[in-house]
Amino acid sequence: MIELQAIRWGEPYESLDIDEVKHFYTGEPVARVHTVGSGIVQRDAKKAKFARRALQAISPADLIAMCKKAGELFESGTLQVGDSKQTPEDFIQQQSATTGMPIAMCQANVTKNAFVLKNIDTILDALTRGLDLNILARGYGEEERGVTVSYQAQCDALGAVLPSNSPGVHTLWIPVIALQMGLVLKPGSSEPWTPYRVYSAMVEAGIPRETFCLYPGAGADIGGAILSSCRRSMIFGGPQTVQQYSGNPKVQVHGPGFSKILLGDDCVDDWEQYVDMMADSVYRNGGRSCLNTSSIYASRHTKEIAEALAAKLGPIEVLPPDDPNAGLAAFTIEGAAKAIWGAIENDAKASLVTDMTSQYGERLVERDPVAYIRPVVLHHASIESDSRNKEYMFPMVNVVECPQDKMIDAIDYSLICTGVTNDEELRRDLIACTEIDRLNLGPIPTPQVDWLQPHEGNLIEFLYKNRALQIG
Repeated sequence: MIELQAIRWGEPYESLDIDEVKHFYTGEPVARVHTVGSGIVQRDAKKAKFARRALQAISPADLIAMCKKAGELFESGTLQVGDSKQTPEDFIQQQSATTGMPIAMCQANVTKNAFVLKNIDTILDALTRGLDLNILARGYGEEERGVTVSYQAQCDALGAVLPSNSPGVHTLWIPVIALQMGLVLKPGSSEPWTPYRVYSAMVEAGIPRETFCLYPGAGADIGGAILSSCRRSMIFGGPQTVQQYSGNPKVQVHGPGFSKILLGDDCVDDWEQYVDMMADSVYRNGGRSCLNTSSIYASRHTKEIAEALAAKLGPIEVLPPDDPNAGLAAFTIEGAAKAIWGAIENDAKASLVTDMTSQYGERLVERDPVAYIRPVVLHHASIESDSRNKEYMFPMVNVVECPQDKMIDAIDYSLICTGVTNDEELRRDLIACTEIDRLNLGPIPTPQVDWLQPHEGNLIEFLYKNRALQIG
């Protein structure tokens, strides 16, 4: 069993309060994590300036080279993690064991996080729109057009309260070190593995260890202390979390995606061409991500679309996590899957809603102490259906019949929207819609994210303030 000490600006910290991270199915301990209280987090936050100074002593070019090396180490190196040596295979097995995610899904997320590190220069060039990183490092500089520009860092270290459900979200905070800012992280209670392995890879690559804090454990007060102590932070959570921090300029909130696919009237008669794309958008990554499609809108053929999706997704069975074909993750919180399935059953009783997957066997699969829900496809005969945009953390999709001219008003917020249409008027409406964050024009799966474009807000704009600076 691995021992994970808290990290306080690079120094391991042994605590008297120790939590166990357990195997999702057997209940056997996989890791012991040393937890801290909010007081320690608040005291440590006062030293954040030293983390930034340590990084400012290294040029942006050298930090980028170190991050690239860290990407190689993260993906394929044997690293010191906690009190143990961890191979990539160990990492994947441990992550699967405590989260309930299939091995194949964990491997895919390794590739995704390593990609960001190995391509950090290209990603930062895109996020900064080609700005010379030395201008960010110095605080000001002159652009090629001869204009002085200035960017003021809004924090010395970014705080992040991380989730356990999708290790892919770590791509959002990984670039921060290359921007010469420290990291204060609270790993997810059942997924401490990615933050610790990224930390170990970066330190092994030459990045000063004193630029990191990691505070593992289940305590909610740790997250609260990070958000109140860091001048800039990000948090991942549900609708309540989004509402709680909405309008707070110091906190970037990442919540449910409610991502959607819209089939325009000019393309909907060819819907069969897009079934594979739609099914992939629903099922990829176990349906657990904010990127997954939760609703599909079309003006006609919706019953046939729902039937076709149900035929593809409905037969999918629960498989052991080590099966290479496993694509469904376990619900590890007792009673969660049963409550979710109960809510879906209740929604399906409405006159406008039909469960298209009912013919493919039971959806709720209970395997004490965990449970699974097999893919669900619901057909909604009208936008009058109140449950048409609901989202859950498994492959569940609503297929909604809706006139094209009412779609924009009916979809509500969408992190990602794929508009399958060549209709210029509809495309203009989609581009203008302020409820859509990321927009795909054409048959692009919603989980297919271009990391050279901003995700739920531009990290640079969040961490830096563009201001005036004159030199006499």
